[in-house]
Amino acid sequence: MLRHYLERFLPVWLVLLCLVAFVWSKQSAQQPDPFLLSRPYLPHLIALTMLAIGSLLAREELLGVFQRWPLVFFGTAVQYSSMPALAYLSSQVWGLKGPWLIGCLMVGCVPGAMASNVLTLIARGNVSYSVSLTTSATLLSPLVVPFVMWLTVGRFAKFPVVRTGVELLFMVVLPVAVGFALSQFSTLWRKTAEKIGPIIANLVILWIIAVVVAANRTQLYAVNGILVAALGMINFGGYAAGYLAAIAARLPVGMRRALTLEIGMQNAGLGTTLALSLFPDQPQAAIPCALYTFGCMFTGTLLSRWMASFPIPPSSAGKQRSSRTANSTSQMDCQSEAS
Repeated sequence: MLRHYLERFLPVWLVLLCLVAFVWSKQSAQQPDPFLLSRPYLPHLIALTMLAIGSLLAREELLGVFQRWPLVFFGTAVQYSSMPALAYLSSQVWGLKGPWLIGCLMVGCVPGAMASNVLTLIARGNVSYSVSLTTSATLLSPLVVPFVMWLTVGRFAKFPVVRTGVELLFMVVLPVAVGFALSQFSTLWRKTAEKIGPIIANLVILWIIAVVVAANRTQLYAVNGILVAALGMINFGGYAAGYLAAIAARLPVGMRRALTLEIGMQNAGLGTTLALSLFPDQPQAAIPCALYTFGCMFTGTLLSRWMASFPIPPSSAGKQRSSRTANSTSQMDCQSEAS
């Protein structure tokens, strides 16, 4: 029941919690700020979410990454090349500077959002391919993300390259690996994760965005259409890059839809946490990531439902049915958004 109402009215809870974070009194000693107090623990919350996701990662999906590695590598390469390039281009076109520039570049550098798995299911795309792409990008993030950040963010601000990779290793990859291992050896662990995992993931992403609001109470007044337009350019440019890459690779319709959604959806929840951790003196850098988290879920949902209105060609129907086996995994992944 809790999960149903949490997921169904997620935007409502997001708005309400952000309002609470915005108006929370920082002056009264009787009312400590729970949002700012929890800020140092956000990496632990992300790790907890990734542990739950790893617990629901099916063995077949992990094997699929290696069995179809050329197509998975292709999609991951598109992800990690097009999105940082789009973020850099957009920030220059719209003249972003300072923390907003850093935040937009962070949006482009993080891995794909795991919400794309369920959106691919809604779009009647190849869910198995979507999960493989997300898994690949996530596992490679400690190596690739610091590199693409060095190429983009490193032009405008100093950041610890090695520390970024280490944080991603302990915050993302190791929790996924531990969760996966535990689910293979314990049925009870897996069943428990299936029940509470989506709830934990939803609450984490809600709390992360609320913390960003609390850390930027005065700076939020400066958010304007330019920042929104820059983020929109990244988002829609990502969808276009995924679709064109899929056309160029002559992927079937189901995989084409999966790649389109995968590229445009970014794990901006992770980007938000990284921005707060790597740039503690510039909390405004997390604002673009927080906005993108909500925005890409909104546009991705609309796009996936529009895709679903077009039937899959008969030649692809058989392959689509086999991809439905990833449904249980992707249902969990959708909640982390992450975004």
